[in-house]
Amino acid sequence: MSDDSSSRIVASLRRWIASAPPGAQLPSTRSLVVEHSASPVTVQKALRVLVSQGVVESRPGVGTFVRENTSVRANDYRWQTAALGAPVTRLKLPAALQSPSNDVVSLHSGYPDRTLLPEKLVRSAFARAARSDAIVDRPPTAGLPELQSWFARELASITSPGINPPSSSDVTVIPGSQTGLSTAFRALVGAGRPLLMESPTYWGAILAAAQAGVDVVPVPSGFTGPDPEELRRAFESTGARAFYAQPNFASPTGALWKPELAEKVLKIAEQHGAFIIEDDSAHDFGISAHPSPLAARDDTGRVVYSRALTKSVSPAVRVAAIIARGPARERIIADTSAESMYVSSILQTVALDVVTQPAWRTHLTRLHSQLAARRDLLVTSIEEHVPTGKLEGIPAGGLNLWLRLPDETDLDVVVSECRSAGVIVGAGDGYFPAEPTGKYLRLNFAGRNPGDYPIAAREIGSAVERSRSSTSRL
Repeated sequence: MSDDSSSRIVASLRRWIASAPPGAQLPSTRSLVVEHSASPVTVQKALRVLVSQGVVESRPGVGTFVRENTSVRANDYRWQTAALGAPVTRLKLPAALQSPSNDVVSLHSGYPDRTLLPEKLVRSAFARAARSDAIVDRPPTAGLPELQSWFARELASITSPGINPPSSSDVTVIPGSQTGLSTAFRALVGAGRPLLMESPTYWGAILAAAQAGVDVVPVPSGFTGPDPEELRRAFESTGARAFYAQPNFASPTGALWKPELAEKVLKIAEQHGAFIIEDDSAHDFGISAHPSPLAARDDTGRVVYSRALTKSVSPAVRVAAIIARGPARERIIADTSAESMYVSSILQTVALDVVTQPAWRTHLTRLHSQLAARRDLLVTSIEEHVPTGKLEGIPAGGLNLWLRLPDETDLDVVVSECRSAGVIVGAGDGYFPAEPTGKYLRLNFAGRNPGDYPIAAREIGSAVERSRSSTSRL
């Protein structure tokens, strides 16, 4: 790929645009590749140049169009500055929620590609739900009893011997795991009080904590999980009564806690009279290991457990559950009632339909095999084309790789140059509730176009080397 090729395509397209009406759709990437004998990445780079120049606009999933030159009066929103006051949080929209066009290699998303979803099951479930009373019924605040029972049975099936399994009355159905985190932080911690949190950790938990007004206390963590002694010291120094953790296939590190660590963390929380807010959102994405939730080892109500179906069933089915016992559950119910009142009957009915079909288990088996192949391809590609990077480990499940780059890397340059080359990656800085301890990229191996992973890795490697070279010249 050369800058000259990209420049020639830009010049050719500008001549085409000059004679095209506003709003006209540009030729597809595929046709431009054939016309100019160029690679898809080179064509995407040329299109990004035109977008940056304001000549065209990209509509994700639709195409690229000639920008309409309309002149409108500028609106004046300055009055809102005084009315709104200082923002609750200045966290930016993370890369994981950005929606790129279909022509790029997406390694940034937090969701699996639709080809990894049980689409036929979901479509059939929606069709059946639309013919049922779910289309007009209001469900109980805690959720449909049948769905509560399913979540309870799922956890009970892996509960350790001698531990009382949860019952359906311990389950509260919520509209997605993000809502569950906000609810748990408000109900169990409260504004102005300390919450221990792994660092790095899921960006959505950092955002939920900021919105809830809790004081986050970072605990060093990595591919093997948190350091139990650091966790103990954090409890002792802060008086915290809650710890947010992802013991199974954590985002972004991919960590899977060993049983010994799980027991130590449970013991430390018990010694300090604290809750563990367990996020098991990656439960369905095991590859070479099965998840072993902390909640399956606890019947004291110490572990408040969250499991979501959104990523494994469909982004359109925002359904999750919190399993909590005792007064903690009552506080969660109260917060849920004030926040969302209930989860749509249609969505709950669809979720229950999908996960109780015999084909659901078949789908999960196939999914685990597909994730393994994608993970291994991306690992091989990274090891070959990004020799200065270091994978923290090969995850036994989940959706991501956690890649550490040399300390002199300029992450902003890497992200920008990769985007210009048609490869979307997300900087790791947003996954640290405190200062980042290194330069990282979180790379999703469940996105679109897995066949292009070698190309993407080559672009990442080139961008890293150019970034390091420019940094060394300063």
